[in-house]
Amino acid sequence: MKLDFDDILLTPHPITSIDSRSVINTNTSTGYLPLFTAPMDTVICEKNTNHFLDNGIHTIKPRSKTFDHSPDSSMEQWVSYGLQQFREVFIDNIQTKERKHYVLIDVANGHMPSVYDMTVKSKEIYGDSLVLMVGNVANPETYTILSEAGADFIRIGIGNGGGCLTTQQTGIGYPMASLIIDTYNESLHLDNPAKIVADGGFKKYSDIIKALALGADYVMLGSILNKALESSGETAMSDGVVVDQFSPDIANQFNSGLELFKQFRGMSTKEVQSKWGNSVLKTSEGVSRSHKVEYTLSGWVDNFKHYLKSAMSYSDAKNLTEFIGRVDFNQVSESSIKRYSK
Repeated sequence: MKLDFDDILLTPHPITSIDSRSVINTNTSTGYLPLFTAPMDTVICEKNTNHFLDNGIHTIKPRSKTFDHSPDSSMEQWVSYGLQQFREVFIDNIQTKERKHYVLIDVANGHMPSVYDMTVKSKEIYGDSLVLMVGNVANPETYTILSEAGADFIRIGIGNGGGCLTTQQTGIGYPMASLIIDTYNESLHLDNPAKIVADGGFKKYSDIIKALALGADYVMLGSILNKALESSGETAMSDGVVVDQFSPDIANQFNSGLELFKQFRGMSTKEVQSKWGNSVLKTSEGVSRSHKVEYTLSGWVDNFKHYLKSAMSYSDAKNLTEFIGRVDFNQVSESSIKRYSK
């Protein structure tokens, strides 16, 4: 039986050595939170990149037909490419190796042989000057194969995301909690394991915290971040009038109780395929919907850091190295988890 997040609870350490959460560091070695924006055009754009960076969240620019692959690419700001785009930019035209490129090959099915081949070929060419993220995969064995091929980061999770219909329509999938556990166990046997990026289906703070505790190095968020005021989804009032969510006036009105709603869509929807200029539109495995704006980005991040520190204090972990993959858990019944749901 495979498990999702609501099937488990984290078990506190018997006696912790932590008396104050002030000693806990929730950042990675880069100084950022263990979070990535999903490369979705209703989450991240040029206008709001600094909002996410200022709040400690790594950004990944969504796929598009053109890119400004600027010299200041860094661990904080990644660029995503489709498989063919990546081939054209990095294989057919060799980029400079004097600086690092942080790149996501953004495909829905990371089990394709072309993903493996491109990983091997690109790492042979660039070595450490290319920091490569690939995926998505939903088989721990595939994580091992791509890790040994040279991938630096691997996205795990298929069909879990709020904008994705893959599992619902195809039956392909692997419950995320067990996928993280099983993938983390695979990583323990590798000499140079790729970072595990849990991607899709996170609904609440505890889902993210459990993912980290079970072994994910990072969590990638789409719909949760879309519900923040500063996300890039088209934003409108209840009467349908579109507003500028980056306007200080709108921010003040939102903080005073103005109801706002966001467009949210999966990147495999026909809308996005049309935006990319595809002449033949494939059957969509994504959905489009409206989300109510629930918080500001800084407000959500403040809460997340508070809850993560609390969980780490219960787990006797002063930093993420002591927390990720090192927390015991207990499996619970459906009625048990309902008791905790308020």
